[in-house]
Amino acid sequence: MANIRPLGDKVVVKIVEADEMTAGGILLPDTAKKKPTEGEIVAVGEGRVLENGKRNALNVKVGDRVIFSKYGGNEVVIDGQELTILDEDQIYAIVK
Repeated sequence: MANIRPLGDKVVVKIVEADEMTAGGILLPDTAKKKPTEGEIVAVGEGRVLENGKRNALNVKVGDRVIFSKYGGNEVVIDGQELTILDEDQIYAIVK
């Protein structure tokens, strides 16, 4: 994995690509695909620092598959990989 260490309550997500074909077998062009909202966590920060000086531990960990805000985060390319950096509160669920 890319050498990246997010700060605070940030997480780095590798996007899970959307299907290129519908259930009926129709090939979708790039313009028709929905913006991805699912990915795998590849790095997590240490947690946000609270007013009392302690850190608030994150609820997610490396390897978790998550659903996140469609328009949240910042997209970056590191070592040729497309990644999204999100605040933990932009993650809606962990997929089991």
